[in-house]
Amino acid sequence: MGTFHVGCKLQNHVDRNQAVTVPRALVDTGSEYTWIPAKTLEKIGVNREKKDLVFTMANGQKVTRSVGFAILRVAKHFTIDEVVFAEPGDMTLLGARTLEGLSLVVDPRRKKLVAAGPLPAGFASR
Repeated sequence: MGTFHVGCKLQNHVDRNQAVTVPRALVDTGSEYTWIPAKTLEKIGVNREKKDLVFTMANGQKVTRSVGFAILRVAKHFTIDEVVFAEPGDMTLLGARTLEGLSLVVDPRRKKLVAAGPLPAGFASR
């Protein structure tokens, strides 16, 4: 499939005036969570809501990180999601949960994000 990066905007979910642009985040459907540098999240006042979560890195190494809540925007799409406070040496990633919330999927041929299409809904019988 190859790899590619996208830019995104993050906002504090309580005070949307506190915002920052992240110019390059690796689109990583293999990562459940979105990883943003801790200093970036702290700059816009995102709080560490869940502490000491253990993550398994792609190389098998286990690391402990904190998680908070933020609004993420890519182009005209936006969602609120949990974001990992990435430490120096960690990659900046746009993970699968955020992509799903944004209703975006990877177009591997064009190496870009595209609209996922209609959202599935349940069917209620009478």
